Amino acid sequence: MLWKEIWDNYKGRILGVAFGILLGFLYVWIGFWDMLFFALLVFTGYTFGRRSDAKLGSFIPWGELRQWLGDRWRPFK
Repeated sequence: MLWKEIWDNYKGRILGVAFGILLGFLYVWIGFWDMLFFALLVFTGYTFGRRSDAKLGSFIPWGELRQWLGDRWRPFK
């Protein structure tokens, strides 16, 4: 596969993992680190990147939540 094709197909995953690794290294350089926390950062970056590639949207349905809160807490019904 060409690098451009890999980048086009997996751009979100690559950026997500790179960002997770960057955050992990920052955590390592700043102070005490735990390998589990580092793996969690990489996994989180990969998950957000995968969702970006698949165009799945956000984890939280913001529109539905805003509608529900608006209906629930409307001061004057």
